[in-house]
Amino acid sequence: MNNIVEAALAARENAHAPFSKFRVGAALEDETGRIFTGCNVENATYGLTICAERVAVFKAISEGARTFKRIAVAADTDILTPPCGACRQILWEFCGDIELVLVNLKGKTETLRMKDIFPRPFDESFL
Repeated sequence: MNNIVEAALAARENAHAPFSKFRVGAALEDETGRIFTGCNVENATYGLTICAERVAVFKAISEGARTFKRIAVAADTDILTPPCGACRQILWEFCGDIELVLVNLKGKTETLRMKDIFPRPFDESFL
């Protein structure tokens, strides 16, 4: 698990967060062990900002990955930071009930499942 946490922490360093200064990194592992990273990229309008988790998912999908094992999310906060609502939806749709590892810069970690933070997701079963 250390490699995915290290990858998320490293991805955080690439964050473009000149407005909020809230830098986040994510690392998504597929079924073969490949790791896809992402960082948050802010925009002056804020509405066009994209979170680290979504960058990692979209990057993985664009590289042909389709089945995932876990994602690590790194932020510089005392209280570990879970994915926002939009990221939870994307993670559920593309990754399902994967393992979620939250980490901060002080080495604190917590491991959850997506169903723990997103208990009643909207998915294709409602369409």
